[in-house]
Amino acid sequence: MTDVTTQVTFTKRSSQSLDVWRQFRSHRGAMAGMLILGLILVAVIAGPWLWHVDPTEIVMRARNRGPSLAHPLGTDQLGRDMLARLMAGGRVSLTVGVVAMLLSLSLGTLVGVCAGYFRAVDGILMRLTDLFLALPLLPILLVTSMLFREPLARLLGAEAGTFLLIVFVIGLTSWMHAARLVRGEVLTLKEREFILAAQSIGTRRAKMIQRHILPNVLSPVLVSATLGIASAIITESSLSFLGLGFPPDFPTWGRLLYDAIDQIQIYPMRVVMPGIAISLTVLSVNYVGDGLRDAMDPRIRGR
Repeated sequence: MTDVTTQVTFTKRSSQSLDVWRQFRSHRGAMAGMLILGLILVAVIAGPWLWHVDPTEIVMRARNRGPSLAHPLGTDQLGRDMLARLMAGGRVSLTVGVVAMLLSLSLGTLVGVCAGYFRAVDGILMRLTDLFLALPLLPILLVTSMLFREPLARLLGAEAGTFLLIVFVIGLTSWMHAARLVRGEVLTLKEREFILAAQSIGTRRAKMIQRHILPNVLSPVLVSATLGIASAIITESSLSFLGLGFPPDFPTWGRLLYDAIDQIQIYPMRVVMPGIAISLTVLSVNYVGDGLRDAMDPRIRGR
């Protein structure tokens, strides 16, 4: 009897996974976004293994050169290869986006689950969420970066200190939408029959949240994750563009924009290339998020 039940459960989950994939595959924008995002990931991860050029190497004799076989995207004002810097900047920007998203999503899920499941702290946590939503985030990011960038750089090094600062600042100021989304899902789940049945047999709260609540809020959390990556990349690029991000010898897409803005009229491609990279990445991630949202919504998937 147990084997039969296990087989039925496995078949049901497999069927649901196939339904989700079919619905996602039918979303043309999501498939195009996944293809573009995959190409960008391959370029920034595997590209340095094929293009053996140091992105920080300064060659004054080769500065301000146009595209050539030696430098397919040209060089900047210090003779650094733009293709190598674009790939290195992509690795940093995408890493910042993913890590900041994980931090904000973890914090948002924690706050959302606690607010939705424990009525005693619901009001306090939601007012705290409303407070963070009302704060002007960009000025807070700028002030925090100016205050703590130098102390962290002295303590951990310029690259590691700036990376941790930017990741924590973005993560701690972008968890609110995930918290409100998860709270709404938890409030709905609390009224479902299987939750009431688990409560009637004396299931502990920690086990209830771990085995019944969290798995059922996974779908909206995944959709929020994709949008969080795009938001984190834009925020990091904005900080770097304003000169408050990573140091000059540590390329990111936002830093490339900042370095090229003084010569935008003479060498516009230096601004266009990182701008296109940021736009394509954010656009593809958003389309993938739209596809996941439609695929994981049973009301749409059943049509």
